Amino acid sequence: MKSLFFGGVHPDGHKDLSAGVPLAAMALPAQAAVLLRQHIGAPCQPLVAVGDTVCLGQKIGDGDGLCVPVHAPVSGVVTGIEDRPHPGGGTCPAILIKNDFLDTPCPTMKPYSHPEALSTAELVSIIREAGIVGMGGAAFPTDVKSKTGMSRTDTLILNACECEPYITADDVLLRARPADVLRGVEIVARILSPGRVVIALEDNKAQAAEVLKQQLKDFPGMELKVLPTRYPQGAEKQLIQAVTGRQVPSGGLPKDVGCTVFNAATAAAVYRAVYEGMPVIERIITVTGEGVKQPRNLMVRTGTSFLEVIAAVGGLTDDVWKVLSGGPMMGTAQGDLSVPVAKSTNAIVCLSSAQNGESAHPVCIRCGKCLEVCPMGLEPLYLYRYSGAGDVDALKRLHLMDCIECGCCAYACPGKLPLVEGFRAGKRTLKEGAK
Repeated sequence: MKSLFFGGVHPDGHKDLSAGVPLAAMALPAQAAVLLRQHIGAPCQPLVAVGDTVCLGQKIGDGDGLCVPVHAPVSGVVTGIEDRPHPGGGTCPAILIKNDFLDTPCPTMKPYSHPEALSTAELVSIIREAGIVGMGGAAFPTDVKSKTGMSRTDTLILNACECEPYITADDVLLRARPADVLRGVEIVARILSPGRVVIALEDNKAQAAEVLKQQLKDFPGMELKVLPTRYPQGAEKQLIQAVTGRQVPSGGLPKDVGCTVFNAATAAAVYRAVYEGMPVIERIITVTGEGVKQPRNLMVRTGTSFLEVIAAVGGLTDDVWKVLSGGPMMGTAQGDLSVPVAKSTNAIVCLSSAQNGESAHPVCIRCGKCLEVCPMGLEPLYLYRYSGAGDVDALKRLHLMDCIECGCCAYACPGKLPLVEGFRAGKRTLKEGAK
């Protein structure tokens, strides 16, 4: 049946830790470290210098090519431009702003007088200038996705599945600000002109589903599709198959099957950009896990350090094992909690030692469970072996680049092999070979 996709797993959700706590705004940081690489593509170049005074929402970095600008999340003085740790790993140049706590708004940050009269080109330009990216974690520039989907999209899907364990940021957004999300979808639909608009979420979000049912009465033409909870339902290709029955071909993109997928937080950011003139300077983050004292969802300014965000929910417990940017299936472990929040940071998950599933002696026992759960229909055990051997021809033949790094294979592996880490190394080998 078309509502299903191959493979997948059912990990414990742990969403109850943060789902029932009301959304709150976090206190502003004394200093914001605005990373110049918060999107897929070329990093921004700074548009300000040390000593400059900046306003809230002012564009402070931009670039050419596949690039979107970054904006000041606070008003104040630029005190430095230097490397900072990046949530995705490694380091990245960042603009440091000493907060004056005045939140003096940039004069350009104002609503458009007649947003309903804006042309498609104007809407795409606004999205780009607001620095909007995929805020579910992908961080692909939204203006580029919008342009490439024009005249090629018959089905627009809002991805509100949030299938990763622990994370409830989109869930609380849908419950607290559903109209913002749906108006954002409405704007994207004006750009893409799809024949069908689907709001998709999993059935473990009953309250959000009920809120959306009431709101959709004011948005004719949009349909709500509640899907059975299953990881990785929120992955683009799997969601497209679940909603439409279509399969994105190997090496293909959603537009190849007439679909475009946007995350719920991205849609809300589009609404704020068009109707409020607000660039991406804050977002909802789930701060949760057994390793943090008071799990909840916070509205956080970008550039705030993970350490400050964790302190805002009571700090870490004595039994914390690992801190992740993102969820336990696809998130990145953090070795330095001074790392700043980026546009795509949807969660800070702090795990305790009880969640430590690693093994000192990982071994493949040839059980085949990884083949059963891979949603892309790949052969993880062979991909892992050939990644370790650096066999480029075998990795190409087995379609390693189709791996979405969802972690289903590692979750199901009784031998506790670090499969995803191996695949990432294999992808680097392929890319280096291509160069």
